[in-house]
Amino acid sequence: MSAVPVGPSAPLRVAVVGLGWAGRTIWLPRLIGHPAYRVTAVVDPDPAAKAAVPEGAVLLADADLLDADGVDLAVVAVPNHLHAPVAERLLARGIAVFLEKPVCLSVAEADRLAVAERLGGCVLLAGSAATERRDVRALADLARDLGPIRHVDLSWVRASGVPDGGGWFTSRRLSGGGALVDLGWHLLDVAATVLGGDTGFRDVLGSVSADFVNDGGRATNWRGGERPAGHGNVEDTARGFLVTDSGVAVTLRASWASHEPVDTTRVTVEGAAGSATLTCTFGFSPQRRAARLTHIEGGVTTVVPLPAEPVGAEYSRHLDLLPARLADPAARGAAVARARHAVSVVERLYASARVSHAGAA
Repeated sequence: MSAVPVGPSAPLRVAVVGLGWAGRTIWLPRLIGHPAYRVTAVVDPDPAAKAAVPEGAVLLADADLLDADGVDLAVVAVPNHLHAPVAERLLARGIAVFLEKPVCLSVAEADRLAVAERLGGCVLLAGSAATERRDVRALADLARDLGPIRHVDLSWVRASGVPDGGGWFTSRRLSGGGALVDLGWHLLDVAATVLGGDTGFRDVLGSVSADFVNDGGRATNWRGGERPAGHGNVEDTARGFLVTDSGVAVTLRASWASHEPVDTTRVTVEGAAGSATLTCTFGFSPQRRAARLTHIEGGVTTVVPLPAEPVGAEYSRHLDLLPARLADPAARGAAVARARHAVSVVERLYASARVSHAGAA
């Protein structure tokens, strides 16, 4: 792997792999506007992607064409089923990779990523941007003052927001799952944040349903270019009940669509000395709730002030942190370990749902 540039005069040379909605809308513009990065390559098989390539960068049709000596980091934003295979090949060639969730779709894929990271002598960076939200960080800070934590309840429930009906998002083979993989991974990362680390779960129960996934009126309305509902075979709602190794109860609900009027994310942490609840809206939906954090102790509710931040600021904050993480020797193996833990929980939730709800989704 080539040496990582250090300092403001030597920005990281970045390749953006995949110009779907996330690559085109979230990552590419933020990387172009960030002083710590210089986009030197864009990888997409569609020649029309040339229009989005910034000045000084090249368009390549395949990630295997990237020069390991000419790129310091590849930001991989391809469909879910390609996350691990593309990252594995890049890592094995000595190219550091950043992947947002889902990092992989199975424990077996996580294990292959770990091998590739070691073979290539570089690092995989990963994470869901939700944990970089200021309101989530404020909740995590407050959670430390609640005494021993007894229960964490997490939900991300959209009013209507089935992504790309009939496309890869709603194909189990291509996506690895529905709302649990798409939204639930964020919630699992938030659970680990408020609980103070990657927590092992001794018990995992799950249930899934698919009442809205093929309803054409329930598609997202903010991504652009959405197709009408097709023949999706993934869940639009997943519910889980988990118990950590130390006995903390964790409940989780991830829903692409519901009977609610607006998209709502809610995280409640209950401790022996009090409770705290964050109500907001994760993601980019225009059907939003203003962020509100409350603290209850002794029957008295206090509203905790939160700094205002624009929609999507957590993704820019994610990029602020990546150069230091890339340069940290302790980062090697850490993201893979976290991803392996998260995907094992997802696998266990789906396995439980198959047993208890045969034929669902």
